[in-house]
Amino acid sequence: MKFAKYVFWVAGIYGLAVIAPLYFLEDTVGRLTPPAITHPEYFYGFAGAALAWQILFLVLATDPVRLRPMMLPAVVEKVSWGLALAVLFAQHRLPGSVLAVGSLDWIFAALFVAAYLSIRPRVTA
Repeated sequence: MKFAKYVFWVAGIYGLAVIAPLYFLEDTVGRLTPPAITHPEYFYGFAGAALAWQILFLVLATDPVRLRPMMLPAVVEKVSWGLALAVLFAQHRLPGSVLAVGSLDWIFAALFVAAYLSIRPRVTA
């Protein structure tokens, strides 16, 4: 159980540190990775949804035994982002630097699976 708590605390804190600044970086992202963002609603929609997941990871860290079933959608969140990056990179639509940073999601996905497997399901009578 301590392993799962640690994994989800680290994932949540890391995620907040990476995602929250996006709210202030729309122009910078457009400048550094042209073209400029033409649909800010998608940009901020992604940031908001991703931020919500980071908060869920912190909630999971508080009681991983009780919240064990929520670890599976957490794995899907990490794999879906990692898979999207891999496909975009294979299509030459994503720089290698973004793929490298995004590859951390594959590591978190593996750690989430390990956390899930490390906790025995609650037995209800």
